[in-house]
Parts: sequence; C-alpha cells; structure tokens
Amino acid sequence: MGFYDLIDANIASEGTRKVFKFLLKPDAEASEEPDVAIDLLHNRQIPGEVQRLVYERDRGKCRQCGSEDNLHFDHILPFSKGGTSKSVDNIQLLCARHNLEKSDKFVG
Repeated sequence: MGFYDLIDANIASEGTRKVFKFLLKPDAEASEEPDVAIDLLHNRQIPGEVQRLVYERDRGKCRQCGSEDNLHFDHILPFSKGGTSKSVDNIQLLCARHNLEKSDKFVG
C-alpha cells in the first residue's frame, strides 16, 4: 500500500473508549521495491490438482497404516527443510497419528 510519513498523532476520546488517530501523508519518494526478495513459488499451500493426484495415487489411505480416517497431506521432505508443495512426488497421505509422529523429520 506504499509508504507514509507520520504528520500528527493524538488520542481521541469516543465515549468511554480512547482511540489513537494518526494523520499520514503519502511518501512519494519512498521506494516501492521491498528490501527483501520474497519467494512466491515456495508456498506451503498444496494445489488442488496435486492433492487430487496424491489422493488417487495413495487410494485415499494412510501410507503407513492404511487408515482412511482423519487424513493429512504430508510433505515427504518437510516444507521447513525446503520441501515443495507443488510436486506430487513430495506429498503423501498420512493419518493424523502418523503425520504428527513424523513432525518435521525426513523419513525416507
């Protein structure tokens, strides 16, 4: 939404509540470029098509015990360790128990 300079700030009383009010002025000289590059491709959300293919491949069952209840989509190489959400090869179905036991471990 851009950058702003703070011109004034005060506390206004609205009934029993006190509210901070700020007067801002757009900063036309501030750069719109972020200081840190954001990797939009590395996203934890698993696309619907990947979910569908994984569900079909795993036949709607936990890959550890075969349970059909309380299934989770699990990253084989954990997302926190650089695993992708975009590849069917890195996603598997696990029941809640096995997914929580695995946590962020890499189990090959």
